[in-house]
Amino acid sequence: METVRPVAFAKDFLSILDLTGADLDRLLTMSAQMKSERRAGRPTTTQSLGGRHVALLFEKPSLRTRSTFEIAIRELGGHVLQLPAQFADGSREPIEDVARNLERWVSALVVRTFGQHRAAAMAAAGRQLHVINALTDEEHPCQALADAFTMRERWGDCRGRRIAFVGDGNNVATSLAHAACMLGVSVHVTSPRGYELPDQVIEDAERIARGGARVRRFVDPREAVAGVDAVYTDVWTSMGEEAEATERRRVFAPYQVDRALMSCAGEDAVFMHCLPAHRGEEVTSEVIDSPASVVFDQAENRLHTQKALLSMLIGQ
Repeated sequence: METVRPVAFAKDFLSILDLTGADLDRLLTMSAQMKSERRAGRPTTTQSLGGRHVALLFEKPSLRTRSTFEIAIRELGGHVLQLPAQFADGSREPIEDVARNLERWVSALVVRTFGQHRAAAMAAAGRQLHVINALTDEEHPCQALADAFTMRERWGDCRGRRIAFVGDGNNVATSLAHAACMLGVSVHVTSPRGYELPDQVIEDAERIARGGARVRRFVDPREAVAGVDAVYTDVWTSMGEEAEATERRRVFAPYQVDRALMSCAGEDAVFMHCLPAHRGEEVTSEVIDSPASVVFDQAENRLHTQKALLSMLIGQ
């Protein structure tokens, strides 16, 4: 498999906005090839990391992201360094110094932290260090890569499709809007007032959009979901917002994805969720366990898209 990094590919992956449309197309093509080879029993046909070390620094809990990055690094012939969470907040030493130390030892840092500014500061300080955003409060680009791959697997050419995101205009909604528009998929985001997707996210998404894709905001979830090709939701209370959980359950109750809401979507619409899911809150078990659900395809595809990302970012 060809793993040479594109000349224009960014040093870091902090946002879907770090990719061009050509980068995303190539990454998804590589992901498909890697998935096919792994399923055929050839998960290590490329050793593109060639013994390089990749550090994982997770300030927030993780099942899918941590597991799939560890497996991806090993299957690409690299080595994993697990760092204590305390090094992500700058309390022990400045995060810039953490990055300047790490760049002397490892090729890349996969970081899950609270503020996007922390990941950006590490990327700026570590001039030789490739920094990958494994989730911040503002963006979740690795999830969006898996979402984009899942949509392309299901639909092939995605241009002209529509996806509705139901719930908080959060980090997952942000990165989904970026990636979907880059694929030519229009995005409907339906949220209670006060929880809408920010204007800047919409402007950025439409700036990189292909095929006439747009982002529209709705208050009424049924109006947003009407006729779409996919319905996506996320938890109502993200990590770090636990004190707001009771109020959020009250505010978001009309935005639960249940059978009635799914019936408003297109006949062959799929259901998507980044997981973990709070069954009985943002989605019913009837929907998440239905034939329309592709949530575990999304989870599996985290591995394949992250392998492709690592190969393009730091592969030899």
